[in-house]
Amino acid sequence: MTDADPTRVVADADVLAADLLVGGVARDALDHVRAHSWLTLVASDRLLNDAEAVITALADGSLAADWRDCIERDRETVDHPPGDHSGLASAYRGGAAHLLSFDDQLGSAGANLSLQSHMQLSIRTPDAFARLFDAESLYEATHDDAYPGPDRDPRA
Repeated sequence: MTDADPTRVVADADVLAADLLVGGVARDALDHVRAHSWLTLVASDRLLNDAEAVITALADGSLAADWRDCIERDRETVDHPPGDHSGLASAYRGGAAHLLSFDDQLGSAGANLSLQSHMQLSIRTPDAFARLFDAESLYEATHDDAYPGPDRDPRA
């Protein structure tokens, strides 16, 4: 088992779509990632395809295409085999320590526990991530200098 990087985050398709269409806790959680250049959003093409399909179904294809253009610039691409759960596979292949999802089964204590023998991954709802995320502590644990604060506009 390889060590997961706590500065790498995956947002499942439901969270990516909710960030765009609803805001709320999904946007709060992803704003933490967007506000810090030293945090990385990891996503496979399949994961973005899933989110784009949800956005198209709930809004329209034009908005989904515009979203896809923007998210392509903001994510680090990973590949995974067809048939894998796109969120879990993105986290595993991308060495991410965090997976944000609204999926109750995926975020259950049992699922989290069963995954621990295969990968170091914390699966949380966006609400839990937004409440518990401590940028300063994480920065100081992963960098040699003092936390500089957010260095990007999460809305840009």
